[in-house]
Amino acid sequence: MIKTLAMTANYINHHQIPLCDALYEALGEGFVYVEQRPMEEERRAMGWEEEKPAYVVRAWEDRERADALILAADVAVIGWAEREDLIEGRMRGNQPTIRISERIYREGQWKFLSPRGLLHKYREHIRYRRGPLWMLAIGAYTASDFNLIHAYPGKLYRWGYFPPFERADEETLFADKGQQATEILWAARFLPLKHPELALHAMKELKEAGIRAHLTMIGDGELRQQAEAYCREQDLAQFVTFTGFLTPEETRARMRGAHIFLFNSDHREGWGAVVSEAMGAGMAVIAGNEAGGPATLIREGENGLLYRGTDQREFTDLLKQLVQDPDRRERLGRAAYHTVSDLWNAEHAAAELLRFAEDICAGREYEPPKEGPLSRDPGRKPYR
Repeated sequence: MIKTLAMTANYINHHQIPLCDALYEALGEGFVYVEQRPMEEERRAMGWEEEKPAYVVRAWEDRERADALILAADVAVIGWAEREDLIEGRMRGNQPTIRISERIYREGQWKFLSPRGLLHKYREHIRYRRGPLWMLAIGAYTASDFNLIHAYPGKLYRWGYFPPFERADEETLFADKGQQATEILWAARFLPLKHPELALHAMKELKEAGIRAHLTMIGDGELRQQAEAYCREQDLAQFVTFTGFLTPEETRARMRGAHIFLFNSDHREGWGAVVSEAMGAGMAVIAGNEAGGPATLIREGENGLLYRGTDQREFTDLLKQLVQDPDRRERLGRAAYHTVSDLWNAEHAAAELLRFAEDICAGREYEPPKEGPLSRDPGRKPYR
């Protein structure tokens, strides 16, 4: 049985804490999370708290101790940390190491043809392809990027983010959503890659068609003023509310009382943890199929709906249908809730990660589950 597992990335946040809490519960002081740098001010302004659970060690306060913990651990799990020296140190000692990554070619897979870029990828990913190094791929299209450069052969597994999830009595959860007018949520930074205009144009069409629904947009950013101006021009004040940033807890509370969640990010979105939160709150999600999280979590028509790219017409039609079909909304919401409660939650992911760690440390063949975290990643090709 493994005694020590060290995880490191830039800094810990509410999307990672549930998984780390579960690992700490299993391993006690044998688990440590090493933060490589402080949280940015921008994230704090969004309502993210800079937390320090008992298992957190801050490398910028004591780098020697932090590095020693990672290099000595039975298994190290290394996310984005800009610390290739830690990988090199563990590979020299032939120590089992797990990397975590989002897409490396999200702007376009043609970029892998760059000689300079390929040299960088060789140093970072390819040279240890036969060593004790595995990859947990965040998002539906990440494994495809690594397949292009022949990295991690036979060692790519599905992974994601596991934000807080509150188990609920299912009947109470859906009764609390009630039969009131359809409440729609959108929660993100107002950035070009998040495409808030898709949601607003759809609400304009719902209004013109006489379809009653209300949209709450949670967040802030460079496109917010433009979005508010559009609502004034189109007389959407009764149909759209802007809240600014809310805390993660406040956002999840809104989700529990709402019906439909809109996720309009394009191919530049690696995962989108807010989709996991919305599904865990029993919301029917409509999302673009280019983002990594929705394409992993959503089975089209079973536990959510996907539209192509940033197709305004297809997205608007799906929203119109769902607003007018409360029974279908609830079916999708219930299936979404089970996707998170059964598979894509922190406790399940931690248990599977520990089983995987035990097997690779013992030199055993790992038998991956058919679905969920650490299932075999088929290397699905991106749409773009």
